[in-house]
Amino acid sequence: MRPNPKKLNALQLRTLSILQAVACQPAFADPPDQDGTVSIHTLPHRHGDHLHVGAALVAARDATGLDNPNVMNALARKGLLRHGPVGFPSLTLEGRSYQTGIDAAVLHAADH
Repeated sequence: MRPNPKKLNALQLRTLSILQAVACQPAFADPPDQDGTVSIHTLPHRHGDHLHVGAALVAARDATGLDNPNVMNALARKGLLRHGPVGFPSLTLEGRSYQTGIDAAVLHAADH
């Protein structure tokens, strides 16, 4: 399988990587439904130059796609997420399992 088969750009990859981490956290997302889609009900809040996703730290500069409707629309067009009824995304099974290859570059060990 070739890397990045959907040809996501760098911002889309970073955003998807963060959403995948968010989807694994009960504080931010519901359990998967029957088709494997995970509805996100809360996005992590930024404080200072970063935000926390579980035990991971994400630089705010890497999370700009979370607020960008163009990024979310592109990920939806590619079948990786659906727009949720209350404005939050729902990550499809394909979106949850898509290998971004950049998790280590975006999700860092938290120091506090």
